[in-house]
Amino acid sequence: MTMTIHINVVSAESDLYSGLATMVIAPAIMGDVGITPRHAPLLSPLRAGEVRIKKEDGTEEGFYVSGGMLEVQPHLVTVLADTALRAKDLDEAAALEAKQRAEKLLADKKSDVDYSRAQAELSEAMAQLQAIRRLRSKR
Repeated sequence: MTMTIHINVVSAESDLYSGLATMVIAPAIMGDVGITPRHAPLLSPLRAGEVRIKKEDGTEEGFYVSGGMLEVQPHLVTVLADTALRAKDLDEAAALEAKQRAEKLLADKKSDVDYSRAQAELSEAMAQLQAIRRLRSKR
């Protein structure tokens, strides 16, 4: 029997996932972390990116998170996301448009631009596009 860990992925809008996994990979602020059953307790902010859940049957499910918190206990992982979507529900056209808009704002040195907000939007769009490309490459 394979060892498992329970994972919950929740956002302010909804509970997206609750189930068992053999491994969870999450975009922690200090870099991606892999979590397996009996992992040491951990609390970390999340950056925009993809949370990947490897299930008992060998399949994998992905979720895009825009940020939030990751809490790890030996038998439970909780992802508290600011916003979260199933990776398959991401809109590539909207992500490309957001990326182009943020790049244009950052390139425009004359306008009154909130550079930190534009940089955050660019980072979020890039993370969405990366999740979409990874999902496509698996097919």
